[in-house]
Amino acid sequence: MARTSPFKFLQEVRAETQKVTWPSRRETMITTAMVFVMVAIASIFFLVADQVIRLAVTFVLGIGG
Repeated sequence: MARTSPFKFLQEVRAETQKVTWPSRRETMITTAMVFVMVAIASIFFLVADQVIRLAVTFVLGIGG
């Protein structure tokens, strides 16, 4: 395997990063907001699922008040 000099490597990295289509500020903000919304929805879902499972287990085992 041929070795590449650090200078050549950095030139290639720079050339590749210029090919990337970077998202706009608006796209980044919308995507970030969507992630936060999905995290909130998933959190609520797992909270409800956990409570239902807890109630079912305590009912089946006959523990609790």
